[in-house]
Amino acid sequence: MQVKRALLSVSDKEGLVELGRALVAAGVELISSGGTASALSEAGVPVRKVAEVTGAPEILGGRVKTLHPKIHGGILADRRKPEHLAELEQQGIGPIDLVVCNLYPFERTVAHPSVKEDDAVEQIDIGGPAMVRAAAKNFHSVAVVVDPRRYPEIVGELQSGGEISEDTRRSLAREAFAHTAAYDAAISGYFASKGDFPEKLLLAGQKMMDLRYGENPHQRAAFYRTAGGGLATAEQLHGKELSYNNLLDTDAAWKLVLDLDEPAAAIIKHSNPCGVAVSTDTAEAYALALECDRTSAFGGIVALNRPCDESTATGIAEIFTEVVIAPDFDEAALSVLTQKKNLRLLKASPTHRAEFDVRRVAGGLLVQSPDPKDAAAEGQVPTKMQPTDEQWRDLRFAWVVAKHVKSNAIVLAKDGVAVGVGAGQMSRVESTELAARRAGDRAKGTVCASDAFFPFRDGLDAAVEAGAVAVIQPGGSVRDDEVIAAADEHGIPMVFTGRRHFRH
Repeated sequence: MQVKRALLSVSDKEGLVELGRALVAAGVELISSGGTASALSEAGVPVRKVAEVTGAPEILGGRVKTLHPKIHGGILADRRKPEHLAELEQQGIGPIDLVVCNLYPFERTVAHPSVKEDDAVEQIDIGGPAMVRAAAKNFHSVAVVVDPRRYPEIVGELQSGGEISEDTRRSLAREAFAHTAAYDAAISGYFASKGDFPEKLLLAGQKMMDLRYGENPHQRAAFYRTAGGGLATAEQLHGKELSYNNLLDTDAAWKLVLDLDEPAAAIIKHSNPCGVAVSTDTAEAYALALECDRTSAFGGIVALNRPCDESTATGIAEIFTEVVIAPDFDEAALSVLTQKKNLRLLKASPTHRAEFDVRRVAGGLLVQSPDPKDAAAEGQVPTKMQPTDEQWRDLRFAWVVAKHVKSNAIVLAKDGVAVGVGAGQMSRVESTELAARRAGDRAKGTVCASDAFFPFRDGLDAAVEAGAVAVIQPGGSVRDDEVIAAADEHGIPMVFTGRRHFRH
């Protein structure tokens, strides 16, 4: 398939001028419109405007440019069919052999929290997807390029043989359909975010990288970016490539520290916190978090909700760590941490748009709204004793941490430090005993957070026996009266939040 005529219409103009020059040098006539035509002309690349080809002006402020038989006929004609070629000649339509097109930046536009709906709607491309789909459908006769990274390959094929191979055209068509499908999914997702769960849920992701393997070496894996920011938009500043498990644990760590208002540090192993603390600065917070469980912290993931400074970096460097994620790293911190050859350093934005939580089950998807930050400010106290101000502070902290612990979750905390975490046990009593065992003597004088209600008083009894002096839990059990009576019997305050934080 030789290329004699190409239509270029791109939003992303990376490499456009170089491509245009290479095509002209290969004897290809260029057709373009709008900003693409202007960019080519200003660079001295000869180009015909679409309006010259169609004989029709751009109208409606540019909404209608390429939607014309002389464009789509030239793209859609199947060159294997003599009757199509005859009809083109009869209608005075010239074939278009190459379409280079990428679409309006809809995702980038709606990523701004303050974007107005009218501005978002104006970034819904109409002519672009029509051209891309038309060219991809007709890949036997036409090549379509949606990714600037493919430009050198296309130019190389044209220069070496004067044509684009069928294998390449087929590959380009596959990319083109994925491009338009992802674009439509982003638009659908934007409107779905304004209402309830859509009848048809469309998910699309851009592959960021192939991973060495998944949870285990025999499993293949890749990392895809969807809309909304978060971990997928983090910048890796140093270290070897991230693994599947690194990414899972880093996401858990990052979400946890973003839920804490004070300077905070979290250390994560297998998606659960083995250390969490808040303090006046990140260095102190990290030191306190490390003391929660130094053994489990070895080989863990560290997250900070403030920029990492030299003092914090020095503390982190004292123990083997897989990943550090923070809003930023100062030069001194980088100097310390980059001495660790394999340590991954990630710089991430501390804000991102909340997305649906999606989990796959056999044959389907489970979708839920995100579990929002909840500091238990509206909690009710059904016991005779009221929490002190210091206890309230720790109860709120423990409650936030419990949200990020796998159920059944128990957190023992004191002075802004999670000294004992019981995670993922089938029995809430076992989770309490596990948290107490990890806390040891530090359990004395702690508060206890439970992600769901105590179904019996035995869980509360176990927490008090370990040393807890106040409890926070959702409430809602048919035996709440029994549990309240147990708290009063022990002479401790208990807060009912009215909301649970299961995490499976």
